[in-house]
Amino acid sequence: MSSSSRRRTRFARALPLALLLHASMPCSAQDAATLAARGDRLSGARAASRSAVLARSGAIATSHPLATQIGLRVLEEGGSAVDAALAANAALGLMEPTGCGIGGDLFALVWDPASKRLHGLNGSGRSPRALTLEKLRELAPQGIPPLGPLPISVPGCVDAWIELHAKFGKLPLARLLAPAITAAEEGFPVTELVAHYWALSAPRLGRYEEFARVFLPGGRAPREAELFRNPDLARTYRAIVDRGRAGFYEGDIAERIVHSVQRAGGFLIKDDLAAHRSEWQEPLSTTYRGVRVFELPPNGQGLAALQMLNLLEQVDLRALRYGSAAHLHALIEAKKIAFADRARLYADPAFVKAPLERLLSKEYARERWKLFDPQRAAGALEPGAEPLKDGDTIYLCAADANGMMVSWIQSNFRGMGSGIVPDGTGFVLQDRGELFALDPAHPNCYAPGKRPFHTIIPGFAMKGDEPWLAFGVMGGDLQPQGHVQLLSNLIDFELPLQAAGDAARWSHEGSAEPTGRAADGGGRTFFESGFPDEMLRELEKLGHRTGRKQDGYGGFQAIQRGNGVWIAASEGRKDGQAAGY
Repeated sequence: MSSSSRRRTRFARALPLALLLHASMPCSAQDAATLAARGDRLSGARAASRSAVLARSGAIATSHPLATQIGLRVLEEGGSAVDAALAANAALGLMEPTGCGIGGDLFALVWDPASKRLHGLNGSGRSPRALTLEKLRELAPQGIPPLGPLPISVPGCVDAWIELHAKFGKLPLARLLAPAITAAEEGFPVTELVAHYWALSAPRLGRYEEFARVFLPGGRAPREAELFRNPDLARTYRAIVDRGRAGFYEGDIAERIVHSVQRAGGFLIKDDLAAHRSEWQEPLSTTYRGVRVFELPPNGQGLAALQMLNLLEQVDLRALRYGSAAHLHALIEAKKIAFADRARLYADPAFVKAPLERLLSKEYARERWKLFDPQRAAGALEPGAEPLKDGDTIYLCAADANGMMVSWIQSNFRGMGSGIVPDGTGFVLQDRGELFALDPAHPNCYAPGKRPFHTIIPGFAMKGDEPWLAFGVMGGDLQPQGHVQLLSNLIDFELPLQAAGDAARWSHEGSAEPTGRAADGGGRTFFESGFPDEMLRELEKLGHRTGRKQDGYGGFQAIQRGNGVWIAASEGRKDGQAAGY
């Protein structure tokens, strides 16, 4: 067993001691948060595997300690929460290329205390205008592959950086990118978990010459504690500092992107890059037991989390035993119902208009919840609204002394992306286009200049008129499920923030897919080891297919406002760190 596997196994086995998951133990909202007294925490009660970070002035939580420290210094120098998030994201593109980078897309929710308004930014790129559906089906008759030039869409991250910085930034862009540039030139030590995922990507992506040159020095992935340098990425970052968005989407960098994609057999052209712009969007929201929860609208899947919450609001989860079969059965069935709509109704709104008002209505949730059988798991489900005929990641959040909060998520999609590294640039282009469907009747069907369905979603919540929580859970299809599990732990069972994120997770897989590919009936639900075997057997009696696996439960970061201070928490399953001042 690798060192990283041992690390994750130790954490998973510690969960029942540090937390509250045992199906045989009744657990109300009041005592759910105190069951940790069974663990080995010196303080006894209301504890997770570690304490949350408390700070008066500012806070940041990311999936990498060095990125967190870079963002924290920006906050201490008077930078805004967006400044801190941008600086941390730039560092993560270097230090955690297994999950993100400027070859990918970005989504953000920003609470602006000056306007007392939540702003949403969709920084996802579009498909090549020169590639038609007919040509793509000819080249990929079995579906769009995960690697190579065909799944590449325009990388939207850098334009999103520029938009967010122009609207909410305080410090110069040169200051924000300087730490990442220095680390790229001088080298940084690779962390344990990043080294693990880097090594997993090497066999798949090593056949691409430029990827191997940049990311496999000496013919292999860097190991834990080895120094890694990426001077090519430093030069790319300097071009962005010097020329802003034009330094990436026009001129030398753009030419390198286009040349490398076309040489590999792809279809991006200069006009695709030059025309790209992010889109400011009005966030969608619903209420869950008095808390207003916000997500961005499609082409992302945040709507699924809101639909799940509307369904679950009809169940008195507080009356159920936390971690019992009845509790988990309700959560899993809500996921299946919401994802049936996700599979057939979520797509780029510039091409397909989903019935958002109906999908978000409480009336629609009551109608759909009639499908719930408390005694039996559902199989394949159809969408409730009329079907329309016309995805590794990093998540981070930050808060500043003025009250600004940002929920920020960025990704290359599958692992380290497509494998295509534009010559001399030091970053991998994303493979997000793999999620397009090839069925002309499907709303997410490929079209030139279209944004693909997206899995990455930032979350936000408010109590009354006040911001309460910036949060996210990384991990493809797990993300809406993770959002709901975190929120239910906080709202239904009143867990402290770190405990709510550390609690053992489940992940339902299968069911309908946004690519239009064949679905797996009722799917299968996987559970972390914090759930006891007897609970899985009870779910199987209800018709659920269950299983165990070590990975695939995401990674969370969150910042909460409470008692006039920032409460920051980060993922123990990954290399995450929360910090404040």
